[in-house]
Amino acid sequence: MNLSVLTAERSIFEGPIQSVQVPGVLGQFQVLNNHAAIVSALEAGPVTIVKDNGENVQFNIEQGFIEVLNNEASLLVQGVVE
Repeated sequence: MNLSVLTAERSIFEGPIQSVQVPGVLGQFQVLNNHAAIVSALEAGPVTIVKDNGENVQFNIEQGFIEVLNNEASLLVQGVVE
């Protein structure tokens, strides 16, 4: 699965991943390969990305949205605290 994490100013992350865990408005949830199509609002909180090589990347986001479709995930967020 491929992931893009974008703010209005810049790209934060682009590349293949095993999974991503995000702070949904109803709680944390994880997206894995072949996840059903979804669009969800996100609140401020931690994001954990497991890259294809197994390395973890973590940062906190301000509110935003996630869209998943055909193994392509996009996080569109207002800001990131790395």
